[in-house]
Amino acid sequence: MLAPRRALAPQRVALMGLGAIGQRLVTLLLARPEAFELVAVLVRDTARAASEWPSLAHLLVADTHALLNTRPDVVAECAGHQAVDAHAETVLGSGTDLVLVSVGALADGARLARLEAAARTGDAQLRLVSGAIGGLDWLGAAHSAGLDEVTYRGHKPTRAWLGTAAADTHDLAQLRSATCVFRGSAGEAALRFPRNANVAATVALATLGLEHTRVELWADPEVADNVHEVEASGAAGRLTLRLANRPDPLNPRTSHITAHSVLHALVRRGAAVSL
Repeated sequence: MLAPRRALAPQRVALMGLGAIGQRLVTLLLARPEAFELVAVLVRDTARAASEWPSLAHLLVADTHALLNTRPDVVAECAGHQAVDAHAETVLGSGTDLVLVSVGALADGARLARLEAAARTGDAQLRLVSGAIGGLDWLGAAHSAGLDEVTYRGHKPTRAWLGTAAADTHDLAQLRSATCVFRGSAGEAALRFPRNANVAATVALATLGLEHTRVELWADPEVADNVHEVEASGAAGRLTLRLANRPDPLNPRTSHITAHSVLHALVRRGAAVSL
């Protein structure tokens, strides 16, 4: 008689960041102890984080080496471009897989090259999450078949653009209708709006690249959701996609679904059967 298959151990997961996405992801991971063991959370100020989330105090670390000393199987980044620069190369170079939320960081070609080199050196994988967008499987296949044109449009409530480059060029408080605050390439969008253009960068990296994917970003006082639209055409056919995502209550720039997208990527990483 064959022995029963040994159950797979839970994935040891470490997080970078404890903002809106990180907080939600902590809750999601802790709710599934059979699949995940949360081993560390990297933050800039451990004392402050411990005072705000005392139940996580034993997991908080302040530097990459302390994070890696907890022996994670995978690290999930949800802390922004600065955290990518500070920690991602070391994580990948150590042989630890990295799940990246801040896809817009890859608009910087030099940064992308460094991360690719670190992943090869460590024999690790840099996995980009779909975040707030869908249809990437079709877009990737259509790219292989031959794509002629890809356009991404993002509409977010006006408050989501406060503190961004849009506030330098538009009087956001006075907007009464949808206003285009940026029109250009995905690469330009990701560099000018690092907190609002991760979806644009994701679509671009799945298709025509950062310089050839067209992007429009809109501040819209008439919408409550973060609305993402993609139009693509090529040899395989045409795609028109529209998603209206609820903003995360803790951060209107972030969609509620983004943390769940990270969870889905982690589930797929450890699954025997995966889509």
